[in-house]
Amino acid sequence: MTDVRLHLLIIEDDEHVRRALREALQEYAADVSEAATAREGLAMASRQALDAIILDLGLPDMPGLDLCRSLRAFTQVPVLVLSAMHDEPTKVALLNAGADDYITKPFSSPELVARIRAHVRRFTDRRNGTSPVRLRLGDVELDLQQRLATRAGHPLRLTPTEWTLLRVLVTQRGRTMTHRQLFLAVWNREYGDASLHLRVHLTHLRRKIEANPAEPRYIVTDPGVGYRFEWPDPASSTTSP
Repeated sequence: MTDVRLHLLIIEDDEHVRRALREALQEYAADVSEAATAREGLAMASRQALDAIILDLGLPDMPGLDLCRSLRAFTQVPVLVLSAMHDEPTKVALLNAGADDYITKPFSSPELVARIRAHVRRFTDRRNGTSPVRLRLGDVELDLQQRLATRAGHPLRLTPTEWTLLRVLVTQRGRTMTHRQLFLAVWNREYGDASLHLRVHLTHLRRKIEANPAEPRYIVTDPGVGYRFEWPDPASSTTSP
């Protein structure tokens, strides 16, 4: 693997799981630190330069939700949660608390590493101010900065709300944004039916930019949780300076 080595922190109380994760991640060019408790993990995260944090929900000294909030009080590096639980309310709560991804067990090591690297790239781009401003999605071309759009060379009209939704999703590409997070980012308020507002506007947006709105390729639904923008071929996009 030719990518730059990542420094990762695993917060997991099960020694066997930590060892398995460490061996898998080291094989994919990662330096790994380990913590067996939430308190130990918080201390290590506060004093180390990390690229991402991987945490388990079943820690003995702090609920995973509280740990996510505590980490977000001082760091913005990607946080990926590993859990055997599949219920949507838990996933939504963790994403709203600041987690970047939620990976259910069992999972493959190559998939885990690929998702970690995707989140690290997104975080690095956002920190460096290199979010894309021009995208080519099939026969659709979008200029987010100028708010210009064409489809097969013909002008395509997006509403101000649709442009804002698209910019938020593209900026957070690869990350599932919950209904609440999108509602706050676009409408700047917590009251109202977030799911209904988003469903209506995203349905219209998909009809304009997707080749097949019934099977979207770019704006993907995470059922019961929210939406994410799947990053197209980087060669088809231009980033800001």
